[in-house]
Amino acid sequence: MPEPDVSRETTKADLDVSRETGDPSQATGGPVASAGFRVRTAADVAEFATPLDDETTPLARAAEHSILARTQGARRSGLPRPDATRVFVVANQKGGVGKTTSTVNVAAALAQLGQRVLVIDLDPQGNASTALSVEHHRGTPSTYDALVEGVPLAEVVAPSPEIDGLFVVPATIDLAGAEIELVSVVARESRLQKAIAGHPLVGSAERAGEERYDYVLVDCPPSLGLLTLNALVAGDEMLIPIQAEYYALEGLGQLLETVEMVRAHLNPDLEVSTILVTMYDARTRLAAGVAEEVREHFGERVLKTSIPRSVRVSEAPSYGQTVMTYDPGSPGALSYLEAAREIALKGVRA
Repeated sequence: MPEPDVSRETTKADLDVSRETGDPSQATGGPVASAGFRVRTAADVAEFATPLDDETTPLARAAEHSILARTQGARRSGLPRPDATRVFVVANQKGGVGKTTSTVNVAAALAQLGQRVLVIDLDPQGNASTALSVEHHRGTPSTYDALVEGVPLAEVVAPSPEIDGLFVVPATIDLAGAEIELVSVVARESRLQKAIAGHPLVGSAERAGEERYDYVLVDCPPSLGLLTLNALVAGDEMLIPIQAEYYALEGLGQLLETVEMVRAHLNPDLEVSTILVTMYDARTRLAAGVAEEVREHFGERVLKTSIPRSVRVSEAPSYGQTVMTYDPGSPGALSYLEAAREIALKGVRA
């Protein structure tokens, strides 16, 4: 019985594979397998001038973000800058919902995407200052000096050593007594508003120029005291992180009532523009139920991207870093990058 022609069958199979995966002669770079399959490497991903589209694999997105982080954002993703500085208040009176974590990681992600960002740490604990690797021991120029002493904000800004384009106004322990000291001050609730408005790099492109801050993110303490009130009066937009658990919803009503009072009497321009679901555990029905309820109530203001529970996100501050540089390929970092991209693009469409 004659033996089958193995070489002929193999050649036909190879041709079939080549037709499906493309002609290796048409490849524009990168290694090519013998059957014509082209492998996209991290170097190829780095050459993208625009954000990777929704069809890109998670691995390719991780490679892109790793390169962004390691080059300190030198390879921009082409996000347009807003016409004027957007001032965000990041607040939620419930502690442990990822407020400070979201502030620093969204700020770092925006900076990696080519924006100029200022973070104002308004929490006496100074956790945002720690995560952004900025000195905040007693005696350091800080938000206390700007709020209580009236020092110009530009004189208390420090660059973050981790990422180009990211700046911080640190918080020291002195800020813990600021609420008591501000009680007797005239117009005490608008001190931060005046400080931000007086900064030469805050404002429109015509007023502040190319070196302007594109985003100012104010990290508030987990309370609705005078410090948070100052932030609400100073802000144009509000970002509320909500933990994907039932307790996180209970205090939300009180926060929204405070926002409405501020809108009615002190800052009519304040808008709750962004809701970010944090600590999302896709394995539980509770997390899915909370996220669905939040989306039903707030609609398009809820970002499509949720932040998953991640050990890497929790570890990063102990090294004086955000997760964006500590582990740029982790799910937490990629989620914050997508959330920052959403925030930036929503502002442009508006």
